[in-house]
Amino acid sequence: MRILVFILVLFTVPALAENRYVPQSKQEITMSFAPLVKRTAPAVVNVYAKTIVQQPQGNGPFDDPFFKKFFGLEGQVNRPRERVGSSLGSGVIVDASGIIVTNNHVIKNGTDIRVALADKREFAAKILLADERTDLAILKIDVRDEELPTLNLANSDDLEIGDLVLAIGNPFGVGQTVTSGIISALARTSVGISDYQFFIQTDAAINPGNSGGALVNMRGDLIGINSAIYSKSGGSVGIGFSIPANMVATVLQAAEAGTQIVRPWLGADFQDVTPDIADSLGFARPEGALIVELYPQSPLAQSGLRRGDVIVAIDGKTLENARELGYLIATTHVGDSKLIEYRRGASSRQATVRLIAAPETVKRQETLISGQTPLAGLLVANLSPAVADEVDLPAGSVGVVALDVKQGPAQQFFRKGDIVLDVNGEAVDSVDTLRRILQAAPRRWVIGFQRGGRKAYLRLG
Repeated sequence: MRILVFILVLFTVPALAENRYVPQSKQEITMSFAPLVKRTAPAVVNVYAKTIVQQPQGNGPFDDPFFKKFFGLEGQVNRPRERVGSSLGSGVIVDASGIIVTNNHVIKNGTDIRVALADKREFAAKILLADERTDLAILKIDVRDEELPTLNLANSDDLEIGDLVLAIGNPFGVGQTVTSGIISALARTSVGISDYQFFIQTDAAINPGNSGGALVNMRGDLIGINSAIYSKSGGSVGIGFSIPANMVATVLQAAEAGTQIVRPWLGADFQDVTPDIADSLGFARPEGALIVELYPQSPLAQSGLRRGDVIVAIDGKTLENARELGYLIATTHVGDSKLIEYRRGASSRQATVRLIAAPETVKRQETLISGQTPLAGLLVANLSPAVADEVDLPAGSVGVVALDVKQGPAQQFFRKGDIVLDVNGEAVDSVDTLRRILQAAPRRWVIGFQRGGRKAYLRLG
């Protein structure tokens, strides 16, 4: 037995050594990413956004007329001062006419947006589309008849863990920088930087200023837009996240068509299949998206699915969790038909589902609240599946929701997505009801509202 072991070792060691060798040719010695960088880097730009913020002076929230009335400060005037802020990021030219993709958070609230090309020329940019839910924005610069270098969008569904990638951007404002790495993971869903949690993770160094820059494969195609890093220090620790190119393509198509993004709607609430749920359903492992609520207008309901069914695949692509389902639907189009595979009890079933837009079952009646009320500054609307989808609320939500919070007392108390439930004890079921209640202009206010599924009260006066 000892002789056999010795022989195995004797023949194995040289075999391992043969896998390591000195470069045998000039081509092997000079292998480099340089040709790939020369082809792709000119299509990556710097994006500068200037923001002018009006800052009140003096008494903070008491500068608002509503609060001055309560606290005896009427007649006092404090002029707001302007503060100029700026943000720096990167962008990618995806059309030779000057169409550029970047992150929404790079240009958000920007009053003056400029783009610097790789050859140092600068252009003013206009926003074609800014989508907060995906954290993507599409810009346009006017280059007359010139054709700019571009990157083609790859099919990000074809990526595999271990693929080599390059990240190109402008970290810390030092100038265009290229870093290399691999795809560390796919379908990351707990990043928290957009509504659609489905990111490419890479160990290619990404730092502040890289946001909006390119993640490219070895063919020089754009596979993702770099968006965030995981870091306690602010610098790269080898965990960066990119928005997949297929999501970029969806936003880009809407911008080029000159329309807002209309996303397909399933009309259901889902949750991940946990190990406990998998055991109770007889699954071999946790997978898929469990339907926990199904609404009457849902295309899933129209195709025969029920509450309690588990969607396990779309067009043959298996689903790991509910967020993956949301991503795959968000990268398709209204009117498309999808083959849904699902489990009901012990049986496996299929259904063809035609995707629809979220319906607007009641008129939204968008209204900006004004007057002597703590709700002044709220842009409100009646809830319907369409409105609920816009503000990322469950499809069955009802009542009056805050679409936005403008200048006014409401800025102190409310957020986008808050649902106004009642005012001074009277239920609010529509915008008309809310306006009628507010016309009374009482001196005391008790406002019930819902935020994140929890009810809270604001009491003033």
